[in-house]
Amino acid sequence: MRSHLRLLGILQLTWGAIGLLLGAALLLLAVGALAIGLMNTGDRVASGVTAFTFGVFAAALLLGGAANAWAGRALRRHEAAGRSAVLWLSVPNLFVLPFGTALGVYALWVLLHNEARAVFVGARP
Repeated sequence: MRSHLRLLGILQLTWGAIGLLLGAALLLLAVGALAIGLMNTGDRVASGVTAFTFGVFAAALLLGGAANAWAGRALRRHEAAGRSAVLWLSVPNLFVLPFGTALGVYALWVLLHNEARAVFVGARP
């Protein structure tokens, strides 16, 4: 089961890195939309709405990516907080088709297994 825990930690870190990269890309798109609105007088409302929308989704992706990356790192260190965080994060990941669903199901399967629970029992402060 330790090999599954190690793999799940790597997958969580990778999923978090993807979220951080997508968040940064959307943040750049928000800045670009804002720049278009400042340069053109006729498109200010549309570019403002677009920049705001991109900014909201960028913030969500950055927060989710950082949370997944932290949880994956904590899981690799066999910290009990990492197990709890990955369990909590696996539920919203189930709705991100198709890779988030696969990661969420795999995380639930690994972390709810009795052997995996035994790894984290001694890790509680």
